[in-house]
Amino acid sequence: MKLFFKILFIFILAAGNFCTAQDSTRVTHANKSVARLKKAVDNNDNKGVADTYVGIANDYFNQGNYAKSEEFLVKARNIYKNLNDKKNLESVTRKIAQSQEKQNKINPAISNYSMAAEMSYTEKSRAVNSNDAARLSSPTPEQKADAIQDNINISLKGKDKGDLAASYSQMADVNIQQKDIPRAEENLNSAYAISKKEAPHQALEINQKLTNFYVENRNFEKAIEAKKKVLKEDFVKENSQEKVNQIQELADIYIKKNDPEEAVVLLKNAYGIALEKGHTLEAQKSVKRLDSLYDKAGNTDASVSLYRDFLGKLPDLVSKDRSLIDNKILEDTEQRISQLEKERELKDQLIRKKNVFNYSLIGALILLTGLVIFIFRTLKKVQIKNKKIALQSLRREMNPHFIFNSLNSVNHFIATNNELEANQYLTKFSKLMRGVMENSAEDFIPFQQELDLLQNYLALEKTRFADKFDYEIDVDESLNMQSLKIPGMLVQPFLENAVWHGLRYRSDKGFLKLSFKKDGPYLKITVEDNGIGIEESKKQKTHHQKTREGRGMKNTLERIKLLNDLYHQDIQCKVTDKKDGMGVLVEIGYKNSNI
Repeated sequence: MKLFFKILFIFILAAGNFCTAQDSTRVTHANKSVARLKKAVDNNDNKGVADTYVGIANDYFNQGNYAKSEEFLVKARNIYKNLNDKKNLESVTRKIAQSQEKQNKINPAISNYSMAAEMSYTEKSRAVNSNDAARLSSPTPEQKADAIQDNINISLKGKDKGDLAASYSQMADVNIQQKDIPRAEENLNSAYAISKKEAPHQALEINQKLTNFYVENRNFEKAIEAKKKVLKEDFVKENSQEKVNQIQELADIYIKKNDPEEAVVLLKNAYGIALEKGHTLEAQKSVKRLDSLYDKAGNTDASVSLYRDFLGKLPDLVSKDRSLIDNKILEDTEQRISQLEKERELKDQLIRKKNVFNYSLIGALILLTGLVIFIFRTLKKVQIKNKKIALQSLRREMNPHFIFNSLNSVNHFIATNNELEANQYLTKFSKLMRGVMENSAEDFIPFQQELDLLQNYLALEKTRFADKFDYEIDVDESLNMQSLKIPGMLVQPFLENAVWHGLRYRSDKGFLKLSFKKDGPYLKITVEDNGIGIEESKKQKTHHQKTREGRGMKNTLERIKLLNDLYHQDIQCKVTDKKDGMGVLVEIGYKNSNI
Protein backbone atom coordinates (compact mmCIF):
# COMPACT_ATOMS: atom_id res chain seq x y z
CA MET A 1 0.00 0.00 0.00
CA LYS A 2 2.77 2.46 0.88
CA LEU A 3 4.56 1.71 -2.40
CA PHE A 4 1.33 2.38 -4.30
CA PHE A 5 0.94 5.81 -2.67
CA LYS A 6 4.57 6.64 -3.48
CA ILE A 7 4.18 5.71 -7.14
CA LEU A 8 0.93 7.67 -7.42
CA PHE A 9 2.51 10.64 -5.63
CA ILE A 10 5.50 10.68 -7.96
CA PHE A 11 3.26 10.30 -11.02
CA ILE A 12 0.98 13.18 -10.06
CA LEU A 13 3.86 15.60 -9.41
CA ALA A 14 6.12 14.49 -12.26
CA ALA A 15 4.60 17.04 -14.59
CA GLY A 16 5.37 19.81 -12.12
CA ASN A 17 8.97 18.84 -11.43
CA PHE A 18 10.31 20.51 -14.54
CA CYS A 19 9.82 23.92 -12.99
CA THR A 20 10.77 25.49 -9.70
CA ALA A 21 8.42 27.43 -7.50
CA GLN A 22 8.76 31.18 -7.80
CA ASP A 23 7.27 34.15 -6.04
CA SER A 24 4.67 36.08 -8.06
CA THR A 25 6.94 39.13 -7.84
CA ARG A 26 9.04 37.54 -10.55
CA VAL A 27 6.02 37.49 -12.87
CA THR A 28 5.38 41.16 -12.16
CA HIS A 29 9.00 42.05 -12.98
CA ALA A 30 8.89 39.94 -16.13
CA ASN A 31 5.69 41.61 -17.36
CA LYS A 32 7.17 45.04 -16.73
CA SER A 33 10.31 44.04 -18.60
CA VAL A 34 8.26 42.87 -21.59
CA ALA A 35 6.36 46.17 -21.64
CA ARG A 36 9.58 48.18 -21.51
CA LEU A 37 11.18 46.02 -24.19
CA LYS A 38 8.17 46.34 -26.51
CA LYS A 39 8.12 50.10 -26.09
CA ALA A 40 11.85 50.35 -26.83
CA VAL A 41 11.54 48.10 -29.91
CA ASP A 42 8.53 50.07 -31.23
CA ASN A 43 10.45 53.34 -30.81
CA ASN A 44 13.69 51.97 -32.29
CA ASP A 45 15.28 52.89 -28.96
CA ASN A 46 18.36 50.65 -28.90
CA LYS A 47 19.58 52.06 -25.59
CA GLY A 48 16.18 51.33 -24.08
CA VAL A 49 16.42 47.76 -25.37
CA ALA A 50 19.89 47.35 -23.83
CA ASP A 51 18.75 48.85 -20.50
CA THR A 52 15.81 46.43 -20.42
CA TYR A 53 18.14 43.49 -21.09
CA VAL A 54 20.25 44.60 -18.13
CA GLY A 55 17.14 44.73 -15.92
CA ILE A 56 16.12 41.21 -17.00
CA ALA A 57 19.68 39.99 -16.41
CA ASN A 58 19.70 41.45 -12.89
CA ASP A 59 16.43 39.66 -12.09
CA TYR A 60 17.89 36.37 -13.27
CA PHE A 61 21.09 37.03 -11.29
CA ASN A 62 19.13 37.64 -8.08
CA GLN A 63 17.19 34.42 -8.67
CA GLY A 64 20.44 32.49 -9.07
CA ASN A 65 19.94 31.81 -12.79
CA TYR A 66 23.41 33.01 -13.76
CA ALA A 67 23.44 31.44 -17.22
CA LYS A 68 20.34 33.41 -18.25
CA SER A 69 21.78 36.52 -16.63
CA GLU A 70 24.95 36.18 -18.72
CA GLU A 71 22.90 35.62 -21.89
CA PHE A 72 20.98 38.89 -21.56
CA LEU A 73 24.05 40.84 -20.41
CA VAL A 74 25.95 39.78 -23.54
CA LYS A 75 23.01 41.03 -25.68
CA ALA A 76 23.05 44.34 -23.82
CA ARG A 77 26.81 44.70 -24.23
CA ASN A 78 26.61 44.21 -28.00
CA ILE A 79 24.09 47.07 -28.23
CA TYR A 80 26.15 49.35 -25.96
CA LYS A 81 29.17 48.67 -28.19
CA ASN A 82 27.25 49.79 -31.27
CA LEU A 83 26.07 52.90 -29.40
CA ASN A 84 29.60 53.56 -28.10
CA ASP A 85 28.09 53.88 -24.61
CA LYS A 86 31.35 53.42 -22.70
CA LYS A 87 29.96 53.94 -19.21
CA ASN A 88 27.30 51.23 -19.50
CA LEU A 89 29.73 49.05 -21.43
CA GLU A 90 32.05 48.99 -18.41
CA SER A 91 29.31 48.14 -15.86
CA VAL A 92 27.71 45.42 -18.01
CA THR A 93 31.11 43.83 -18.73
CA ARG A 94 31.76 43.62 -14.97
CA LYS A 95 28.33 42.08 -14.43
CA ILE A 96 29.07 39.48 -17.13
CA ALA A 97 32.27 38.58 -15.30
CA GLN A 98 30.32 38.17 -12.03
CA SER A 99 27.75 35.91 -13.73
CA GLN A 100 30.52 33.80 -15.25
CA GLU A 101 32.30 33.54 -11.90
CA LYS A 102 29.09 32.25 -10.30
CA GLN A 103 29.02 29.54 -13.00
CA ASN A 104 32.67 28.71 -12.29
CA LYS A 105 33.68 29.94 -15.77
CA ILE A 106 36.90 31.34 -14.38
CA ASN A 107 38.94 32.18 -17.51
CA PRO A 108 36.13 34.13 -19.25
CA ALA A 109 35.43 35.91 -15.95
CA ILE A 110 39.10 36.96 -15.63
CA SER A 111 39.03 38.24 -19.21
CA ASN A 112 35.90 40.32 -18.62
CA TYR A 113 37.13 41.74 -15.31
CA SER A 114 40.29 42.84 -17.15
CA MET A 115 38.25 44.37 -19.99
CA ALA A 116 36.11 46.27 -17.47
CA ALA A 117 39.29 47.59 -15.84
CA GLU A 118 40.54 48.89 -19.21
CA MET A 119 37.20 50.63 -19.85
CA SER A 120 37.00 52.24 -16.40
CA TYR A 121 36.62 56.01 -16.13
CA THR A 122 37.63 56.23 -12.47
CA GLU A 123 40.61 54.97 -10.52
CA LYS A 124 38.26 53.25 -8.09
CA SER A 125 36.43 51.12 -10.67
CA ARG A 126 39.70 50.37 -12.46
CA ALA A 127 41.24 49.14 -9.20
CA VAL A 128 38.17 47.06 -8.22
CA ASN A 129 38.03 45.27 -11.58
CA SER A 130 41.79 44.74 -11.67
CA ASN A 131 41.68 43.27 -8.13
CA ASP A 132 38.89 40.87 -9.11
CA ALA A 133 40.89 39.71 -12.14
CA ALA A 134 43.94 39.25 -9.88
CA ARG A 135 41.86 37.41 -7.26
CA LEU A 136 40.72 34.79 -9.78
CA SER A 137 44.09 34.42 -11.49
CA SER A 138 46.35 34.44 -8.41
CA PRO A 139 48.01 31.04 -7.78
CA THR A 140 48.23 31.32 -3.98
CA PRO A 141 45.68 32.06 -1.24
CA GLU A 142 47.90 34.87 0.06
CA GLN A 143 47.81 36.73 -3.26
CA LYS A 144 44.05 36.20 -3.50
CA ALA A 145 43.65 37.61 0.01
CA ASP A 146 45.70 40.70 -0.88
CA ALA A 147 43.50 41.43 -3.91
CA ILE A 148 40.31 40.93 -1.88
CA GLN A 149 41.60 43.13 0.97
CA ASP A 150 42.30 45.93 -1.53
CA ASN A 151 38.67 45.76 -2.66
CA ILE A 152 37.44 45.72 0.94
CA ASN A 153 39.43 48.89 1.63
CA ILE A 154 38.03 50.55 -1.52
CA SER A 155 34.44 49.57 -0.60
CA LEU A 156 34.86 50.84 2.96
CA LYS A 157 36.01 54.21 1.64
CA GLY A 158 33.22 54.40 -0.93
CA LYS A 159 30.58 52.92 1.36
CA ASP A 160 29.64 50.38 -1.32
CA LYS A 161 27.79 47.80 0.79
CA GLY A 162 26.99 45.33 -1.99
CA ASP A 163 30.57 44.90 -3.14
CA LEU A 164 31.78 44.94 0.47
CA ALA A 165 29.57 41.96 1.43
CA ALA A 166 30.76 40.04 -1.65
CA SER A 167 34.40 40.78 -0.76
CA TYR A 168 33.94 39.53 2.83
CA SER A 169 32.36 36.35 1.47
CA GLN A 170 35.28 35.89 -0.95
CA MET A 171 37.75 36.44 1.89
CA ALA A 172 35.95 33.74 3.88
CA ASP A 173 36.50 31.31 0.98
CA VAL A 174 40.23 32.06 1.17
CA ASN A 175 40.16 31.65 4.96
CA ILE A 176 38.52 28.25 4.56
CA GLN A 177 41.18 27.30 2.01
CA GLN A 178 43.81 28.38 4.55
CA LYS A 179 41.90 26.50 7.30
CA ASP A 180 41.59 29.72 9.28
CA ILE A 181 38.20 28.87 10.80
CA PRO A 182 37.79 31.89 13.11
CA ARG A 183 38.57 34.36 10.34
CA ALA A 184 36.26 32.58 7.91
CA GLU A 185 33.41 32.68 10.47
CA GLU A 186 34.09 36.35 11.19
CA ASN A 187 34.09 37.34 7.50
CA LEU A 188 30.92 35.38 6.71
CA ASN A 189 29.10 36.99 9.64
CA SER A 190 30.29 40.41 8.46
CA ALA A 191 29.09 39.67 4.93
CA TYR A 192 25.70 38.53 6.23
CA ALA A 193 25.27 41.57 8.50
CA ILE A 194 25.87 43.92 5.56
CA SER A 195 23.88 42.09 2.89
CA LYS A 196 20.70 41.50 4.91
CA LYS A 197 20.05 45.25 4.82
CA GLU A 198 21.11 45.87 1.23
CA ALA A 199 20.46 42.66 -0.73
CA PRO A 200 18.28 39.91 0.86
CA HIS A 201 19.02 37.46 -1.97
CA GLN A 202 22.74 37.89 -1.25
CA ALA A 203 22.08 37.47 2.50
CA LEU A 204 20.33 34.13 1.89
CA GLU A 205 23.24 32.94 -0.23
CA ILE A 206 25.78 33.96 2.44
CA ASN A 207 23.69 32.40 5.22
CA GLN A 208 23.65 29.12 3.33
CA LYS A 209 27.39 29.31 2.89
CA LEU A 210 27.78 30.01 6.62
CA THR A 211 25.58 27.08 7.70
CA ASN A 212 27.36 24.75 5.25
CA PHE A 213 30.65 25.94 6.73
CA TYR A 214 29.45 25.10 10.26
CA VAL A 215 28.07 21.72 9.21
CA GLU A 216 31.29 20.76 7.44
CA ASN A 217 33.14 21.60 10.64
CA ARG A 218 30.62 19.54 12.69
CA ASN A 219 29.52 22.68 14.53
CA PHE A 220 25.81 21.90 14.32
CA GLU A 221 24.76 24.22 17.09
CA LYS A 222 26.14 27.27 15.30
CA ALA A 223 24.65 26.07 12.03
CA ILE A 224 21.24 25.78 13.70
CA GLU A 225 21.70 29.17 15.32
CA ALA A 226 22.57 30.77 11.98
CA LYS A 227 19.56 29.21 10.24
CA LYS A 228 17.17 30.19 13.07
CA LYS A 229 18.58 33.71 12.81
CA VAL A 230 17.71 34.00 9.14
CA LEU A 231 14.20 32.67 9.85
CA LYS A 232 13.63 35.72 12.05
CA GLU A 233 14.50 38.16 9.25
CA ASP A 234 11.60 40.14 7.78
CA PHE A 235 12.53 39.23 4.20
CA VAL A 236 12.00 35.54 5.15
CA LYS A 237 8.98 35.94 7.40
CA GLU A 238 7.17 37.93 4.72
CA ASN A 239 7.89 35.36 2.02
CA SER A 240 6.10 32.11 2.95
CA GLN A 241 7.76 30.21 0.14
CA GLU A 242 11.26 31.16 1.29
CA LYS A 243 10.24 30.51 4.88
CA VAL A 244 9.33 26.91 3.99
CA ASN A 245 12.65 26.47 2.18
CA GLN A 246 14.62 27.74 5.17
CA ILE A 247 12.70 25.50 7.61
CA GLN A 248 13.52 22.52 5.35
CA GLU A 249 17.19 23.56 5.35
CA LEU A 250 17.08 23.72 9.17
CA ALA A 251 15.51 20.24 9.27
CA ASP A 252 18.37 18.95 7.10
CA ILE A 253 20.86 20.25 9.67
CA TYR A 254 19.04 18.34 12.44
CA ILE A 255 19.10 15.22 10.28
CA LYS A 256 22.86 15.56 9.85
CA LYS A 257 23.11 16.16 13.60
CA ASN A 258 21.26 12.85 14.02
CA ASP A 259 18.22 14.43 15.66
CA PRO A 260 15.35 13.09 13.49
CA GLU A 261 12.65 13.94 16.01
CA GLU A 262 13.32 17.70 15.74
CA ALA A 263 13.64 17.32 11.96
CA VAL A 264 10.17 15.71 11.79
CA VAL A 265 8.69 18.56 13.79
CA LEU A 266 10.24 21.13 11.47
CA LEU A 267 9.20 19.30 8.31
CA LYS A 268 5.62 18.99 9.55
CA ASN A 269 5.65 22.72 10.20
CA ALA A 270 7.00 23.36 6.70
CA TYR A 271 4.38 21.00 5.24
CA GLY A 272 1.59 22.81 7.08
CA ILE A 273 2.73 26.26 5.85
CA ALA A 274 3.07 24.94 2.29
CA LEU A 275 -0.50 23.55 2.36
CA GLU A 276 -1.87 26.76 3.83
CA LYS A 277 -0.11 29.11 1.38
CA GLY A 278 -0.50 26.90 -1.69
CA HIS A 279 3.11 25.89 -2.38
CA THR A 280 2.73 22.52 -4.05
CA LEU A 281 6.36 21.73 -4.77
CA GLU A 282 7.48 22.81 -1.31
CA ALA A 283 4.78 20.54 0.21
CA GLN A 284 6.06 17.71 -1.99
CA LYS A 285 9.62 18.19 -0.74
CA SER A 286 8.44 18.11 2.88
CA VAL A 287 6.46 14.93 2.25
CA LYS A 288 9.41 13.20 0.61
CA ARG A 289 11.78 14.12 3.46
CA LEU A 290 9.24 13.08 6.12
CA ASP A 291 8.69 9.79 4.29
CA SER A 292 12.43 9.19 4.32
CA LEU A 293 12.57 9.77 8.08
CA TYR A 294 9.51 7.54 8.69
CA ASP A 295 11.05 4.86 6.51
CA LYS A 296 14.27 4.87 8.55
CA ALA A 297 12.25 4.67 11.76
CA GLY A 298 10.10 1.85 10.30
CA ASN A 299 6.93 3.87 10.85
CA THR A 300 4.97 2.72 7.78
CA ASP A 301 1.60 3.80 9.13
CA ALA A 302 2.75 7.39 9.56
CA SER A 303 4.13 7.40 6.03
CA VAL A 304 0.91 6.03 4.49
CA SER A 305 -1.16 8.46 6.50
CA LEU A 306 1.04 11.33 5.27
CA TYR A 307 0.63 10.32 1.62
CA ARG A 308 -3.11 9.94 1.99
CA ASP A 309 -3.32 13.38 3.58
CA PHE A 310 -1.25 14.94 0.83
CA LEU A 311 -3.17 13.28 -2.00
CA GLY A 312 -6.46 14.24 -0.41
CA LYS A 313 -5.45 17.88 -0.14
CA LEU A 314 -3.64 17.99 -3.48
CA PRO A 315 -6.54 19.30 -5.64
CA ASP A 316 -7.18 22.17 -3.27
CA LEU A 317 -3.45 22.78 -2.93
CA VAL A 318 -2.92 22.97 -6.68
CA SER A 319 -5.89 25.31 -7.07
CA LYS A 320 -4.31 27.72 -4.60
CA ASP A 321 -0.76 27.36 -5.96
CA ARG A 322 0.18 30.46 -7.93
CA SER A 323 3.67 29.17 -8.65
CA LEU A 324 2.51 26.68 -11.27
CA ILE A 325 0.47 29.37 -13.03
CA ASP A 326 3.29 31.85 -12.64
CA ASN A 327 5.74 29.44 -14.22
CA LYS A 328 3.47 29.12 -17.23
CA ILE A 329 3.16 32.88 -17.40
CA LEU A 330 6.93 33.21 -17.14
CA GLU A 331 7.33 30.65 -19.90
CA ASP A 332 4.99 32.67 -22.12
CA THR A 333 6.76 35.88 -21.08
CA GLU A 334 10.14 34.51 -22.10
CA GLN A 335 8.65 33.52 -25.45
CA ARG A 336 7.31 37.07 -25.85
CA ILE A 337 10.75 38.46 -25.02
CA SER A 338 12.28 36.10 -27.58
CA GLN A 339 9.71 37.22 -30.16
CA LEU A 340 10.43 40.88 -29.41
CA GLU A 341 14.14 40.19 -29.85
CA LYS A 342 13.44 38.67 -33.26
CA GLU A 343 11.33 41.70 -34.16
CA ARG A 344 14.17 44.00 -33.10
CA GLU A 345 16.67 42.02 -35.18
CA LEU A 346 14.29 42.18 -38.15
CA LYS A 347 13.87 45.93 -37.68
CA ASP A 348 17.64 46.33 -37.43
CA GLN A 349 18.05 44.38 -40.67
CA LEU A 350 15.44 46.52 -42.38
CA ILE A 351 17.06 49.68 -41.04
CA ARG A 352 20.47 48.47 -42.24
CA LYS A 353 19.07 47.69 -45.68
CA LYS A 354 17.32 51.06 -45.75
CA ASN A 355 20.53 52.78 -44.67
CA VAL A 356 22.49 50.95 -47.36
CA PHE A 357 19.92 52.04 -49.93
CA ASN A 358 19.91 55.60 -48.59
CA TYR A 359 23.70 55.76 -48.52
CA SER A 360 23.82 54.33 -52.05
CA LEU A 361 21.25 56.87 -53.18
CA ILE A 362 23.10 59.69 -51.44
CA GLY A 363 26.36 58.47 -52.96
CA ALA A 364 24.77 58.37 -56.40
CA LEU A 365 23.33 61.85 -55.90
CA ILE A 366 26.70 63.15 -54.71
CA LEU A 367 28.37 61.52 -57.72
CA LEU A 368 25.72 62.93 -60.04
CA THR A 369 25.99 66.35 -58.41
CA GLY A 370 29.77 66.20 -58.73
CA LEU A 371 29.41 65.22 -62.37
CA VAL A 372 26.95 68.06 -63.01
CA ILE A 373 29.28 70.50 -61.25
CA PHE A 374 32.22 69.18 -63.26
CA ILE A 375 30.28 69.52 -66.50
CA PHE A 376 29.05 72.96 -65.49
CA ARG A 377 32.55 74.12 -64.60
CA THR A 378 33.95 72.60 -67.76
CA LEU A 379 31.30 74.34 -69.85
CA LYS A 380 31.93 77.53 -67.90
CA LYS A 381 35.66 77.27 -68.61
CA VAL A 382 34.94 76.57 -72.28
CA GLN A 383 32.52 79.50 -72.35
CA ILE A 384 35.07 81.78 -70.71
CA LYS A 385 37.77 80.54 -73.06
CA ASN A 386 35.52 81.15 -76.06
CA LYS A 387 34.72 84.63 -74.76
CA LYS A 388 38.41 85.36 -74.33
CA ILE A 389 39.10 84.13 -77.83
CA ALA A 390 36.26 86.25 -79.15
CA LEU A 391 37.51 89.23 -77.18
CA GLN A 392 41.02 88.72 -78.43
CA SER A 393 39.73 88.48 -81.97
CA LEU A 394 37.72 91.67 -81.59
CA ARG A 395 40.61 93.44 -79.90
CA ARG A 396 43.05 92.62 -82.67
CA GLU A 397 40.67 93.51 -85.42
CA MET A 398 41.52 96.88 -87.00
CA ASN A 399 38.88 98.59 -89.01
CA PRO A 400 39.51 97.54 -92.63
CA HIS A 401 38.10 100.87 -93.65
CA PHE A 402 40.84 102.69 -91.72
CA ILE A 403 43.63 100.52 -93.20
CA PHE A 404 42.20 100.77 -96.68
CA ASN A 405 41.88 104.57 -96.51
CA SER A 406 45.34 104.89 -94.97
CA LEU A 407 46.87 102.98 -97.88
CA ASN A 408 44.83 105.09 -100.30
CA SER A 409 46.23 108.22 -98.66
CA VAL A 410 49.77 106.92 -99.06
CA ASN A 411 49.00 106.11 -102.68
CA HIS A 412 47.62 109.65 -103.14
CA PHE A 413 50.75 111.23 -101.66
CA ILE A 414 52.95 109.13 -103.94
CA ALA A 415 50.82 109.85 -107.02
CA THR A 416 51.13 113.58 -106.41
CA ASN A 417 54.91 113.27 -106.01
CA ASN A 418 54.53 114.34 -102.36
CA GLU A 419 57.22 112.00 -101.15
CA LEU A 420 57.78 113.84 -97.85
CA GLU A 421 54.09 113.65 -96.88
CA ALA A 422 54.00 109.99 -97.88
CA ASN A 423 57.03 109.21 -95.74
CA GLN A 424 55.65 111.11 -92.74
CA TYR A 425 52.30 109.42 -93.10
CA LEU A 426 53.86 105.95 -93.35
CA THR A 427 56.00 106.65 -90.29
CA LYS A 428 52.97 107.64 -88.23
CA PHE A 429 50.95 104.73 -89.59
CA SER A 430 53.65 102.14 -88.82
CA LYS A 431 54.11 103.57 -85.30
CA LEU A 432 50.37 103.31 -84.70
CA MET A 433 50.22 99.75 -86.07
CA ARG A 434 53.21 98.70 -83.91
CA GLY A 435 51.53 100.10 -80.78
CA VAL A 436 48.30 98.32 -81.61
CA MET A 437 50.10 95.01 -82.17
CA GLU A 438 52.14 95.33 -78.96
CA ASN A 439 49.02 95.86 -76.85
CA SER A 440 46.87 93.30 -78.65
CA ALA A 441 47.82 90.49 -76.19
CA GLU A 442 46.28 92.26 -73.18
CA ASP A 443 42.64 93.08 -72.43
CA PHE A 444 43.65 96.03 -70.24
CA ILE A 445 46.62 98.29 -70.84
CA PRO A 446 48.06 101.27 -68.90
CA PHE A 447 46.11 104.45 -69.46
CA GLN A 448 49.19 106.30 -70.72
CA GLN A 449 49.78 103.73 -73.49
CA GLU A 450 46.19 104.00 -74.63
CA LEU A 451 46.44 107.78 -74.59
CA ASP A 452 49.59 107.64 -76.76
CA LEU A 453 47.86 105.38 -79.28
CA LEU A 454 44.86 107.68 -79.52
CA GLN A 455 47.12 110.73 -79.95
CA ASN A 456 48.98 108.93 -82.75
CA TYR A 457 45.76 107.95 -84.39
CA LEU A 458 44.30 111.48 -84.34
CA ALA A 459 47.59 112.90 -85.61
CA LEU A 460 47.45 110.44 -88.51
CA GLU A 461 43.88 111.36 -89.37
CA LYS A 462 44.75 115.05 -89.09
CA THR A 463 47.49 114.49 -91.68
CA ARG A 464 44.94 113.05 -94.08
CA PHE A 465 42.17 115.57 -93.36
CA ALA A 466 44.10 118.68 -92.40
CA ASP A 467 41.44 121.02 -93.79
CA LYS A 468 38.50 119.12 -92.34
CA PHE A 469 38.93 119.30 -88.57
CA ASP A 470 41.00 120.27 -85.59
CA TYR A 471 41.07 118.23 -82.38
CA GLU A 472 41.75 118.54 -78.69
CA ILE A 473 42.54 115.94 -76.01
CA ASP A 474 41.64 116.93 -72.45
CA VAL A 475 42.93 114.73 -69.57
CA ASP A 476 41.90 115.29 -65.95
CA GLU A 477 45.05 115.94 -63.92
CA SER A 478 43.61 114.10 -60.89
CA LEU A 479 43.67 110.78 -62.77
CA ASN A 480 46.21 108.21 -61.53
CA MET A 481 48.17 107.79 -64.74
CA GLN A 482 50.49 105.12 -63.28
CA SER A 483 48.06 102.54 -61.85
CA LEU A 484 44.98 103.14 -64.02
CA LYS A 485 44.36 100.54 -66.70
CA ILE A 486 41.66 100.64 -69.36
CA PRO A 487 40.59 98.41 -72.25
CA GLY A 488 42.94 98.99 -75.23
CA MET A 489 41.58 100.51 -78.48
CA LEU A 490 38.11 100.88 -77.00
CA VAL A 491 37.80 104.57 -77.92
CA GLN A 492 39.45 104.45 -81.37
CA PRO A 493 36.37 103.22 -83.31
CA PHE A 494 34.34 106.19 -82.01
CA LEU A 495 37.10 108.63 -83.07
CA GLU A 496 37.20 107.02 -86.50
CA ASN A 497 33.42 107.31 -86.86
CA ALA A 498 33.56 110.96 -85.85
CA VAL A 499 36.21 111.71 -88.52
CA TRP A 500 35.05 109.53 -91.37
CA HIS A 501 31.29 109.77 -91.00
CA GLY A 502 30.82 113.17 -89.51
CA LEU A 503 33.64 115.74 -89.83
CA ARG A 504 34.89 114.97 -93.34
CA TYR A 505 31.47 115.81 -94.82
CA ARG A 506 31.43 119.32 -93.44
CA SER A 507 31.87 122.19 -95.90
CA ASP A 508 34.00 124.03 -93.39
CA LYS A 509 36.51 122.89 -90.78
CA GLY A 510 35.02 120.99 -87.82
CA PHE A 511 36.21 120.20 -84.33
CA LEU A 512 36.73 116.97 -82.41
CA LYS A 513 37.20 116.86 -78.66
CA LEU A 514 38.34 113.81 -76.64
CA SER A 515 38.19 114.15 -72.84
CA PHE A 516 38.99 111.94 -69.83
CA LYS A 517 37.43 113.05 -66.57
CA LYS A 518 37.24 111.60 -63.07
CA ASP A 519 33.70 111.33 -61.69
CA GLY A 520 33.80 109.59 -58.31
CA PRO A 521 34.73 105.94 -58.96
CA TYR A 522 34.09 106.38 -62.69
CA LEU A 523 36.34 107.40 -65.56
CA LYS A 524 34.17 109.43 -67.89
CA ILE A 525 35.37 109.33 -71.54
CA THR A 526 33.68 111.73 -73.94
CA VAL A 527 34.07 111.94 -77.73
CA GLU A 528 32.34 115.04 -79.07
CA ASP A 529 32.30 116.32 -82.67
CA ASN A 530 30.35 118.88 -84.65
CA GLY A 531 30.05 116.81 -87.78
CA ILE A 532 26.90 116.18 -89.78
CA GLY A 533 25.42 113.82 -87.15
CA ILE A 534 24.25 110.22 -87.15
CA GLU A 535 21.06 110.57 -89.18
CA GLU A 536 22.59 112.75 -91.91
CA SER A 537 25.61 110.45 -92.14
CA LYS A 538 23.35 107.45 -92.75
CA LYS A 539 21.73 109.23 -95.66
CA GLN A 540 25.07 109.90 -97.39
CA LYS A 541 26.55 106.40 -97.06
CA THR A 542 26.51 103.79 -99.75
CA HIS A 543 25.11 100.33 -98.97
CA HIS A 544 28.67 98.92 -98.72
CA GLN A 545 29.67 101.63 -96.22
CA LYS A 546 26.59 101.00 -94.10
CA THR A 547 27.44 97.31 -93.84
CA ARG A 548 31.05 97.88 -92.75
CA GLU A 549 30.21 100.67 -90.30
CA GLY A 550 27.46 98.61 -88.69
CA ARG A 551 29.83 95.69 -88.18
CA GLY A 552 32.49 97.92 -86.62
CA MET A 553 30.13 99.42 -84.06
CA LYS A 554 28.64 96.02 -83.34
CA ASN A 555 32.10 94.61 -82.62
CA THR A 556 32.84 97.44 -80.18
CA LEU A 557 29.57 96.92 -78.29
CA GLU A 558 30.17 93.16 -78.19
CA ARG A 559 33.64 93.77 -76.84
CA ILE A 560 32.21 95.95 -74.03
CA LYS A 561 29.71 93.20 -73.17
CA LEU A 562 32.47 90.54 -73.09
CA LEU A 563 34.66 92.71 -70.86
CA ASN A 564 31.76 93.20 -68.45
CA ASP A 565 31.01 89.44 -68.36
CA LEU A 566 34.56 88.13 -68.08
CA TYR A 567 36.00 90.65 -65.65
CA HIS A 568 32.84 91.75 -63.84
CA GLN A 569 33.36 95.30 -65.07
CA ASP A 570 30.87 98.11 -65.27
CA ILE A 571 31.52 99.72 -68.67
CA GLN A 572 28.67 101.75 -70.11
CA CYS A 573 28.44 103.33 -73.55
CA LYS A 574 25.98 105.83 -74.99
CA VAL A 575 26.02 107.33 -78.52
CA THR A 576 23.54 110.14 -79.37
CA ASP A 577 23.13 113.13 -81.67
CA LYS A 578 23.86 116.39 -79.90
CA LYS A 579 20.69 118.18 -78.88
CA ASP A 580 22.05 121.71 -79.03
CA GLY A 581 23.62 121.58 -82.48
CA MET A 582 25.17 119.42 -85.17
CA GLY A 583 27.38 116.49 -84.27
CA VAL A 584 27.54 113.34 -82.17
CA LEU A 585 28.20 112.81 -78.47
CA VAL A 586 29.75 109.53 -77.28
CA GLU A 587 29.80 108.93 -73.50
CA ILE A 588 31.70 106.01 -72.02
CA GLY A 589 31.64 105.32 -68.27
CA TYR A 590 34.23 102.96 -66.75
CA LYS A 591 34.19 102.11 -63.04
CA ASN A 592 37.67 101.51 -61.61
CA SER A 593 39.02 101.57 -58.04
CA ASN A 594 42.45 102.81 -59.20
CA ILE A 595 41.17 106.11 -60.55
